Amino acid sequence: MKQVSKITICLLCVAMALTGCRDKVQSKADTANHQAAVSQSMKRISKVEKQGDMRQYDVADKQRITDFIPKGYKLFEKISGDLNKDGLEDCVLIIKATRKDGFERDYEGKLIDRNRRGIIVLFSEEKGYKVAVKNYNCFSSENEDGGVYFAPYLSIDIRNSKLFVHYAHGRYGYWEYCFRYQDSDFMLIGYESFGSQGPTALGKVSINFLTGVRYDDDNVNKYDDDAEEKFVRKVIKLKKEPLKKLSEIDDFDELEIERLNTDD
Repeated sequence: MKQVSKITICLLCVAMALTGCRDKVQSKADTANHQAAVSQSMKRISKVEKQGDMRQYDVADKQRITDFIPKGYKLFEKISGDLNKDGLEDCVLIIKATRKDGFERDYEGKLIDRNRRGIIVLFSEEKGYKVAVKNYNCFSSENEDGGVYFAPYLSIDIRNSKLFVHYAHGRYGYWEYCFRYQDSDFMLIGYESFGSQGPTALGKVSINFLTGVRYDDDNVNKYDDDAEEKFVRKVIKLKKEPLKKLSEIDDFDELEIERLNTDD
């Protein structure tokens, strides 16, 4: 009986030893698996962090539109649209000088900002923008003194990948210049003006500088308030001249388009 008990005890000890070995082996396996999982997770985290850093770098690497504004100027207006037909949204910046000597007193003694304005056209690229054309002082101040009449209101528009410089003059009509990008600049390819006296249309001038043709539509009944508008068109062939470049226009106020020389 005692011998049986000894045998039983021995068997129990062996069983416990085997169980302990299995537990140790399993524990080592679990530890190895856990370490492998942690290592894999760290690799994934590191990869995500690197991707995040790259995204941040790409964003930081892109130039902001304000980076293109020269010293002594501020952003006045921003217009967006595709100007070179590449499907990307380009950017037009209207800038304004901040010179101290650009301020003056008006007839009422108020301090008025007469600093001139300019334009910068930026083309979109994969990592930011590049300058397509710039002209820092071609527009007068928005506070220009119009004398007896109020000064025309300048606005910039993008239509059909063309750049329009538009001047609205209230009841007196409007005029606008059409530019298209070619030969590394924006060329003046069209002009249109419409004159009115309140509700009465006086006439319209349209010029296509590519074809060299000017159309004058005159309302022959413009002085008769009771008569209906009647337009008579005159077609004028212009002398061939090089297209004007946006970058080379000193002052839009001095563009005397309607005084261009014509052939008889």
